[in-house]
Amino acid sequence: MKFSASSVAVLALSLTFAPLAAAESNKPNFVIIFTDDQGYQDLGCYGSPDIDTPNLDRMAAEGTRFTSFYAQTICGPSRTALMTASYPLRVAQDKNRCEIHPVVHSDEITLAEVLKPRGYKSAAFGKWDLATHSQANWIDELLPRGQGFDYFYGTPTSNDQVVHLLRNEEVIERKADMATVTRRYTDEALQFIEKNKDAPFFVYLAHTMPHTRLAASEDFKGKSKGGLYGDVIEEIDHNAGRILDKIKELGLDDNTYVIFTSDNGPWLIRKDHGGHALPLRSGKTTCWEGGLRVPCIVRAPGRVPAGATNDLVTATIDLMPTIATLAGAEMPDDRTLDGLDISKVWHGKQSELDRPYFYYQHFYLRAVRSGDWKVMLKHEEGPKSATSNWKNHVAPKDSKPLTAHQLYNLKEDIGETTNLADKHPEKLAELLELAQWARTDIGDFDRIGTNARFFDDEPDRIENPAPIQKPKRKGKAKAKPPKPE
Repeated sequence: MKFSASSVAVLALSLTFAPLAAAESNKPNFVIIFTDDQGYQDLGCYGSPDIDTPNLDRMAAEGTRFTSFYAQTICGPSRTALMTASYPLRVAQDKNRCEIHPVVHSDEITLAEVLKPRGYKSAAFGKWDLATHSQANWIDELLPRGQGFDYFYGTPTSNDQVVHLLRNEEVIERKADMATVTRRYTDEALQFIEKNKDAPFFVYLAHTMPHTRLAASEDFKGKSKGGLYGDVIEEIDHNAGRILDKIKELGLDDNTYVIFTSDNGPWLIRKDHGGHALPLRSGKTTCWEGGLRVPCIVRAPGRVPAGATNDLVTATIDLMPTIATLAGAEMPDDRTLDGLDISKVWHGKQSELDRPYFYYQHFYLRAVRSGDWKVMLKHEEGPKSATSNWKNHVAPKDSKPLTAHQLYNLKEDIGETTNLADKHPEKLAELLELAQWARTDIGDFDRIGTNARFFDDEPDRIENPAPIQKPKRKGKAKAKPPKPE
């Protein structure tokens, strides 16, 4: 197989992004609204039949809607990818832990840390989930202010049972009323925007909802045709509208990028507690499309085309390098990163993007997409893969391991219904080569990637005690995946 130098250059996963020649006084603001377990279909502009989202639909009408945008399969890995521009298995964990929800090492460089030298004020609101996946035991130094943010108001992790609210590192309320948190996170974000309207700011608003347990305020409870889940989404939509209105009120509309997306696919079979991923297959925790292809809207009037739809393969790992470029900030060049600068895609000035995307289910490489084609890799069930164990997330037909590779053309078969492996062996071989590259460079359940990062002593991050390949360096080499011609 041959590879062209130009294709490899486009796909380089470790890049130093040159600053834009923008005036210092005109650095754009950035707001990321990040929901939890919201499915691909759970917005009006993505085809919801019973959930009313007028504000986010308006945001899509005034911006660009992305239809092949990828996160990770569950909460912690998705936040790790967004904050570090890296596949989670590549990212260093505190004390080299082996956690499904990464405990992100303090020496990792986050999006807030990239923006800080450019004078940005940054704040995180809502769910953090990078300082342990626990409402009881978290690491203060790894909360947002220890990772580059100037301010934090939110909760350490998911709301499985309770939500404890923190202001910076101080617990200000235990067992907060979950029906109030969507509004309260937004209230705090609005105050921060008002206070920092004259300086460039970065707001990361990571809602607790619609992760179960669900709750909606009295103004929204029982109002949606989509049941309690619909109530929750409609409340999120209302508060997204408040953010958009405040930005416009302050005269910041033409200098602010607002990004709305979700951390993974939805719960599927919890009655009115679950979301919807149609026309995609399956949901949260899986590497079928419904598990990690999520809604994404980008709005910046005068910069991002209005009313557009974009189907290029983009992802949360691309947010840091893209925002860095727009802010004139420098990306770290001492480590391998996976995200790409897609600012030209956002601006409607780039119509092609040749890059593979690797689907990890926790520690396991499960699939690869390149262009329209995707391979689901054959596999046995692993002790922490959670395919069959988390039946509230996984459709029954997808709860078993795969005994053979399955090949799909997502352009023609978005629901992954027809396996084409026997008809297109050459395409299968190309994708399997990419999978082998990922296993070697990023890692897999039985091996440490050659460019995985470790900032503490001897690596110890393996699910399976089988023989492993240990790295010879600490993540400073630049990696380039092969691109079939």
